[in-house]
Order: sequence, then structure tokens, then C-alpha cells
Amino acid sequence: MVSLFHIIKAITWRIIGSIDTFILSWFISENLDYGLTISGLEIISKIILYYMHEITWFKLPFKDSKKRHFLKTLTWRVIGTADTFFLSSFITGNPLMGLKIGTMETFSKMILYYLHEKLWYKSNYGIKN
Repeated sequence: MVSLFHIIKAITWRIIGSIDTFILSWFISENLDYGLTISGLEIISKIILYYMHEITWFKLPFKDSKKRHFLKTLTWRVIGTADTFFLSSFITGNPLMGLKIGTMETFSKMILYYLHEKLWYKSNYGIKN
């Protein structure tokens, strides 16, 4: 089931996530082109991965919102960090650089994602009752 809620939520998160990836990739690699390329490719890969993650969690019968937000944040972060690591390693040709970018992103994105998730959880935008 595709809903406006999931589409808009995925887009808003991807905008936030791409800006974060761009800034981290650029500053860690000290190369603007790497930052642009990594964040640009992640727009495609992460929209697909995030949508699949979102639909899976939407179907789960979790009632405890704090536990749900925490577990959802962790599972997404594992998927997101793996994607960033592989893309960064490939683009820079340096697995250590990919590890640095992925590690820094883990911390920044967990905070950003948790806040984004909390805001959207309170919203019923695009959901038909």
C-alpha cells in the first residue's frame, strides 16, 4: 500500500539525510566532488532502502512508541551506514575513508532520524482514517 504519508516522509528524510551526508563526506574527504557524488548517489539508493524499511515497520504491530522509535532508528541506521560505507569506499577508492564517513554519519543521522521519526509519528498527514 503506497500512501502519501510514506512518500512525503521518505522525501523529507532524504533531503535531511542527503544534506548531512554531503557535509560529512565533503569535510572528511576534503573533496567537494566526493561529497556531491556520494550524497547524489545516496538520494537514489536510500530512497529505495528507506521506503522498504518504512513499509516493513508500518506493518509491525508495535504499540510502545518509545521502543518502536528506538528499534526503528537502530535498524535503519544499520542499513543506512552500510549503504554509506559501500558507496563512500567505492567513490573515494579508500575503505578507510568510507569507514570514517559511515562512522560519523552513524551518530549524526541517529539523532536526526529519531527527531524526524518522532515528528512524523505524531502526524497523520496523508493517511486516510
